[in-house]
Amino acid sequence: MTHSPLRRRGIALAAGVAVAAIALTGCVASERDDSGGDDAAADVDTTFVFAASSDPQGLDPSVAQDGETFRVSRQIFEGLVGTEPGTADPAPLLAEEWDSSEDGMSHTFTLKQDVTFHDGTPFNAEAVCFNFERWYNWTGVLASEAVGYYYNKLFKGYSSNPQDAVYKSCTPDGDDKVTIELNKPFAGFVASLSLPAFAMQSPSALEEFSADEVGGTAEAPTLSEYAKGHPVGTGPFQFDSWAPGENVTLTANADYWGEQGQIEEIIFRVIDDPTARRQALEAGDIDGYDLVGPADTQALADDGFTMVSRPPFTILYLAFNQAVPELQDIKVRQALSYAVDKDALIKQVLPEGTEKATQFVPPVVNGYNEDVTTYEYDADKAKSLLEEAGYTADNPLALTFNYPVNVSRPYMPDPEQIFTVLAKQLEEVGVKITPETDAWSPDYLEKITAGSDHGIHLLGWTGDYNDTDNFVGVFFGQKSAEWGFDNPELFKALSDARGVSSLEDQTALYEAINEQVAEFIPGVPIAHPAPTLAFSPRVESYPASPVNDEVFTDIVLTE
Repeated sequence: MTHSPLRRRGIALAAGVAVAAIALTGCVASERDDSGGDDAAADVDTTFVFAASSDPQGLDPSVAQDGETFRVSRQIFEGLVGTEPGTADPAPLLAEEWDSSEDGMSHTFTLKQDVTFHDGTPFNAEAVCFNFERWYNWTGVLASEAVGYYYNKLFKGYSSNPQDAVYKSCTPDGDDKVTIELNKPFAGFVASLSLPAFAMQSPSALEEFSADEVGGTAEAPTLSEYAKGHPVGTGPFQFDSWAPGENVTLTANADYWGEQGQIEEIIFRVIDDPTARRQALEAGDIDGYDLVGPADTQALADDGFTMVSRPPFTILYLAFNQAVPELQDIKVRQALSYAVDKDALIKQVLPEGTEKATQFVPPVVNGYNEDVTTYEYDADKAKSLLEEAGYTADNPLALTFNYPVNVSRPYMPDPEQIFTVLAKQLEEVGVKITPETDAWSPDYLEKITAGSDHGIHLLGWTGDYNDTDNFVGVFFGQKSAEWGFDNPELFKALSDARGVSSLEDQTALYEAINEQVAEFIPGVPIAHPAPTLAFSPRVESYPASPVNDEVFTDIVLTE
């Protein structure tokens, strides 16, 4: 998500936000709180300023799909399930343990006791069921693919179409135990609950601030009062303020059930330009930022900044929207695949440690197929296939190429650079490219995921949890506005695989599915970039996670 999803994916940023953000960095010193008690926290500056590449989509993670939203929400909210530090594997969080039936249709969770939401509402079994029933009963805009993205992709249906729904019911057993029943098998169910989209939110706040009153359309939704300024979770930090285009401020939750750590205030400052983020770090105006440009990594390390890299758990791809008639021709999709020189692209514009992709899952994910069909760069073959499809110098293949601006993503650190390289490669085999750009959120994401008016386009994914369905199932498990194709055979194969409880049996199924996808060619899997973060020397350690599951209580500061 997050397209992160990610991972996987808003208030649009004005063109001058980067400049405004730099101007605001001069205020950091006055925003920091240098006061403290007599404990260890008094020895460090307890305000932590992190540069975000964009605004969050909103403050309600259940209707979001992007990494910057989830970075904020992970500090405010917690789910039943978390991840093991440094991995994508599930671990207890608000649920201390769980027990799943042999057929995978029933899951009983034992909940952590004496936990309250920030507004004093008790966290208990009733609160868990309130959240599940909230998602299940969404209608209209909330139930659209673009808005209710993760629930739509993973749980497939709502109370209005229960025949499609994975979720069936939630039953409390006292305050500290709850059972979730499913209508259909979903092998990744427990792991999926580590997603920020399925974090537990205060039933009282959701009702008081009309969380489900989301207006507009699926293509242009408007935020609820809750999502604009009243998010309430159980996490170590609670919401203080949001100035769109400038910053989000969180403060420590004094009643947090776990270890609070050193940080008492977090400021997520919006600086959309990678160069401006680096300059802000060098000036001492921020403590850290994500998605360091490949050309900046070594220079920052040489200057004594703390550099942290995540293991690659991402996929960058060039997608083919088959709602475009020309892209329905398999020869055209083959030609475009052969036209892409992945090695050259990685060398020119992607971070050190990036791995070339042959399929839409990273090598560490179950079902990765070592023998999958590949389309190695071959410009002559691309030209020949285009000729076979009826395209010549006098009648070239003409395509719109969509890509986002004013954003960096873990799988796409500089979209414009990536577009420039890819467009040149396509033009060299005779494709006529018309570029079309939009601000990342909400414009670009809504255009790509909610409508058919786009052509070939750049997008990607940061894995949310270690399950193959979280990659290929999310991409290709059902008809989608992004991809624009109907492939019942592929849909059924993915549906069957996600319900198989044996990992060994799943492996063979997903290997076959990855080959099926490779032959069908919905797009070009390009690379698995390795995102890098940079921090002030005062940051001794940062809990880097392959799925971005980083809570700032675990940051260790020295001054």
